[in-house]
Amino acid sequence: MASQSKKAFALRLDPALYAAIERLAAAELRSANAEIEMLLREALARRGVSVKRSGAPKRGRPPKEES
Repeated sequence: MASQSKKAFALRLDPALYAAIERLAAAELRSANAEIEMLLREALARRGVSVKRSGAPKRGRPPKEES
């Protein structure tokens, strides 16, 4: 299920481009959506634009607390 803090929008891509993104995502153990987000962040960083990560909660189990 998508996080409520993320902006959803339609993105039309060339099928060959999307297939390449899917292959790259699979190699990196990410979803295609996460791979597109990562590629966009890298491209922005190369242009000198820094984007802070949102305060969204991280996935997975929280660390065990010692008693």
